[in-house]
Amino acid sequence: MGKTKITTVFFCQNCGYESSKWMGQCPGCRQWNTLVEETVPAASKGMGGSGKTKALGERREPSSLSAIAMQEEERVSTHIRELDRVLGGGIVPGSLILVGGDPGIGKSTLLLQVCKYLSDDGRKVLYISGEESLRQIKLRAVRIGEFTDHLLLFCETNLNDIEETIMRQKPEAVVIDSIQTMYHDGVSAAPGSVSQVREATGILLRLAKSLGISIFIVGHVTKEGTVAGPRVLEHMVDTVLYFEGDRHASYRILRGVKNRFGSTNEIGVFEMRQDGLAEVTNASEYMLNGRPEGASGSVVVCSMEGTRPILLEIQALVCKSSFGIPKRQATGTDLSRVNLLMAVLEKRVGLPLSNCDAYVNIAGGIRMSEPAVDLGIVIAVVSSFRNKPVDEKTLVFGEIGLSGEVRSVNMAEQRIGEAAKLGFQTCILPKSAEEMLRASGNIPAGIAVKGVSSVQEAIRAV
Repeated sequence: MGKTKITTVFFCQNCGYESSKWMGQCPGCRQWNTLVEETVPAASKGMGGSGKTKALGERREPSSLSAIAMQEEERVSTHIRELDRVLGGGIVPGSLILVGGDPGIGKSTLLLQVCKYLSDDGRKVLYISGEESLRQIKLRAVRIGEFTDHLLLFCETNLNDIEETIMRQKPEAVVIDSIQTMYHDGVSAAPGSVSQVREATGILLRLAKSLGISIFIVGHVTKEGTVAGPRVLEHMVDTVLYFEGDRHASYRILRGVKNRFGSTNEIGVFEMRQDGLAEVTNASEYMLNGRPEGASGSVVVCSMEGTRPILLEIQALVCKSSFGIPKRQATGTDLSRVNLLMAVLEKRVGLPLSNCDAYVNIAGGIRMSEPAVDLGIVIAVVSSFRNKPVDEKTLVFGEIGLSGEVRSVNMAEQRIGEAAKLGFQTCILPKSAEEMLRASGNIPAGIAVKGVSSVQEAIRAV
């Protein structure tokens, strides 16, 4: 019996492109220095998983579009409303869900809570860990609460054994913690490598689709904040969720980056407690907690995350620069956008900001990129520059153009409704949005609405 021939292949860590030789730039995604060398047996190259998985489904024939019956996707509730919202209404059977996040952020805790609620409903759940022992998982589970016998724990990293266990137990949901620890015998590369992660995800994808099992995959992230391994991993799965937040803060944000079964704009807000992750139902009130009174450079804005309005505090600090080149810093928003808005203030309003240091921060550590926060950044900068505080019961939102105009944003009615619920008395918004609200008669009682068409008008209104 001859030895298996070993070949050297170069994989792109970003897009999964395969090459027989090393190149500085990947031809697939045009990224530099992303190709890594891996040894692959000639027999397994292009194998695409084990033969058992291929045999799970029957031979199929192409279908015409008219022959496909339309029906509403059946969804399974996790009994965690924040997670259900991000998923689009619940778990779709047969879906493959990737959950990424920094170490210690709470990925395993959240998924163990999902396993608890699913098993409480009488559903068979299999939790597979390649990083923790059974005793470690038990210690975490005791903190969360009582579990039923419908939850099964399995510590294994060999995909052949995991595949056999899933086919034998036939659970309704599976958690893989984490994909970087799994390996397949047919691939000679180390666990966590490009080829191993791609092979493992391919096998799990076929198991999910052929058996109708919902599979959650935990993925480690790099220092840049993206899921470690090839970018093709994100393309293969149905849903990509990122767990964000400061490890030293109590709140966590679950954000949907990709979702084939729902919106990618929704976020879920959680609070880390001793007994696990608790939902934050009123995120606006939670984010504004501890806001200073009578301080200049502080203003409240409203940002839409999917269908959910969230009120945030924007803080700005503007002071004379001690050096020739002023320093600009932004936390929670795009720095280039802040520089652009300050240039608009200098050109259209005449504020001498070119010799000032400027620091802009979205309080609470949350990150927002919606254009509707533009007006809030501008008002906060002007408030700090003139050292005049903004009324704490005033809310602002609107997008700003290069000529200093305040442009309309969507869902103005929902934003004002959220402000009225939290006791705000004045709302400064784009003129066009105000006219639409007055025409429809949907302005809540107890809140005054002021429409502005330019930055100068907004500053005078505040």
